[in-house]
Amino acid sequence: MAVLRFKQIKEINAEDLEKRLQELRLELAKEMTNVRTGRPIKNPGKIGELRRAIAKILTFKEQKKRLKASTKFVNVKEVKEVKKSTKKQTGGKE
Repeated sequence: MAVLRFKQIKEINAEDLEKRLQELRLELAKEMTNVRTGRPIKNPGKIGELRRAIAKILTFKEQKKRLKASTKFVNVKEVKEVKKSTKKQTGGKE
């Protein structure tokens, strides 16, 4: 299994992302079962890699959800006005 990067996660649509998350969770459960039953592991780093991939997907989903929530109530004109007033107060530096 290759390392899952945020760039790749951003390109995947929501349905496929959910499907991928379920696959990763199932694979992690299988690997953890093998460890608990005492079977030898072919690749010990795979468990950590799976956990990180799951965490990346969950982090991406949470960021996306928070972004939607924060932009839901923000008016674009208000944001521009705030930026302009900040520049005036700081002398052109943000």
